[in-house]
This record gives sequence, C-alpha cells and structure tokens, in this order.
Amino acid sequence: MAIGVISVGAHLPERVVTNREIAAWANVTEEWVAERTGILERRYAATGEATSDLALPAARAALGEAGPEARERLAALVVATCTPDHPQPSTAAIVQAGLGLPALPAFDVNAVCSGFLYALTLAKALLDGQPGQHALVVGADVFSTLMDRGDRKTVSLFGDGAGAVVLGPVPESYGIHASTLLANGELHDYVKVEAGGSRTPLDERARAAGEHRFRMDGRAVREYAMTTLHKVVGQTLADCGARIEDVDRFVLHQANTRLLESFAAEAGIDPDKVALTAPSLGNTAAASVPLTLHHTHHARPLERGERVLLASIGGGMTAAATLMTWY
Repeated sequence: MAIGVISVGAHLPERVVTNREIAAWANVTEEWVAERTGILERRYAATGEATSDLALPAARAALGEAGPEARERLAALVVATCTPDHPQPSTAAIVQAGLGLPALPAFDVNAVCSGFLYALTLAKALLDGQPGQHALVVGADVFSTLMDRGDRKTVSLFGDGAGAVVLGPVPESYGIHASTLLANGELHDYVKVEAGGSRTPLDERARAAGEHRFRMDGRAVREYAMTTLHKVVGQTLADCGARIEDVDRFVLHQANTRLLESFAAEAGIDPDKVALTAPSLGNTAAASVPLTLHHTHHARPLERGERVLLASIGGGMTAAATLMTWY
C-alpha cells in the first residue's frame, strides 16, 4: 500500500481583522493593503488563545473524518509551528495530551511557513514499512502575537489558524509520490524574530528594541519565493516524470495573493487550478497549506485520481513541494 491523505481538518479563530483595522494601525489606506497584497481580511486568535488551542480542533476534525480505525492505529503526531505554546515542551506533546492519545512519537517541526510540508514528509517516512498505520500532521500558527502593528509591510499579511491531515494506507498509484525539501541557511536573516531564544533573551532591552516582533525583508523574500518555488515544484514533478500541465490542482502556501498570481503566470498554470485562501485568511504560516487544502476540498471536493501539487516557501529560508494523487 502507498501512503496518502485520508482526511483533512481545519480551525479558524473567530475574530476577523479587516483592512480597515490594518490601515488604522499602520497608517495606510485600505486600498493600499488590498492593491499590494490582495488580502482583504485575516483571523486573529483571542487573547490568551495559544497555538495548541487552534491545533486541537483541527486535529479532532481530521481524526473524526478519518474514522475510529485511524485513531486506533495512530503511529505518530507531528505538529508544524514556529509559534509554539512554550519554548518547551513541544506543542505536539500538549496536543497529544489534549487529544487523549496513548504513548507514541509526538514532536514539533519548525521550518516556518514550509513547516507543514516538512512535517508531512517526515510523517510519511515514519509510516513507510508499517502496514496499516496512520499519522496525524498538524500545521498551526498564531502570528498575531508577533506582529508589529505599525509595520505596514508585515502586519497586513499575516493571520492565525490551524489545519490538519491524517495520513494512512491507500492503494498503489495513489497517495504521495514525491517530495522536495530544501533550506538556504545563508539567507536566514530574511525572516526573523530575534528575541526569545538562547542568543537574545527576551528581556526589557529586547522588548524596548522591538526584537520580539516579526521582521521580514519583503523584497528579498519575494525574489527568493519566485525563484525557489519554480525549483522545488520542477524537481518534484521531474521525480515523478510529470509536467506542470499534468497537475489538476495547486495548493500553494498563501504568502499573498499577488505573489501567487505572479507565480502562476510565470509557470503557465491555469489560475482556475490554483486554490486561494489568501484574500480571506492572509498568510497563516505553517497552517496555510492544510487550511487551503481543506478549503478547496470543501469548496469543490477533490475527486479520486486528481493530482494535487502542494508547495511552500518559509523563513530559514526554506522551501518544499509534494505531489500526490488523491484517493
């Protein structure tokens, strides 16, 4: 048997943050935000709501859709996040406890916005050679806690959310065919939160300097994304002997609407094949790919045999792509 996605779950916080609020925070117009990003609104977690609080409902939804056998034969839990509940323990351990799961491997993956596809690839590897076993993969982030609301280049882009999938056995010729993961660590300063780790403690000086807030070199990130997305997508397709036109649906990390439009145009992708959640959710980091997969599946259910290409770019700088056939 091959390994594929057998269920999808999602969860969004209730608070909707419109471009009117963003414009007031960042001293720009609503039109400026919409024109430059194509994002109209995003969701923010409530005060005191942590990443695991979003991850748990998404995980429960995915497990519920997969059925009781998947829960009984769960062999691993991987949580992709770069906004964990705590520096330690892992958010995965907290999610495991919240779900009431027995002892099993449970750990976090931090590849920023590429985290979910890193986690998906690792989870599949854990299942290879274990017939009948399943894995739960969650992507969740709460970027609203990191935002500098006066930074118009970043506060307009990000929102909060969680998505999850259950991996399990599917017939041969279906499921995940190939994945490409890469990191260009020499570019790690393109995206960062400087304070809160062992190099820069989160003390009064760091807070006063705003080093606990998210920073991004937007121009450099865009250039990296446009180049590297082509690279990982091309490599993954080549590994499967497939072409871009063989893909039925593209589920891409929702960095912003304009970047996705540009990438699709450059790659010669039919815009109708590209799932979009950026206009209503913004960039939800590690949650972006599973949330978008959930959205497109429920808006227009994936049919058996559809080829789906998942791809992302993240801080680090990281990139990832996965090609699968839906079962």
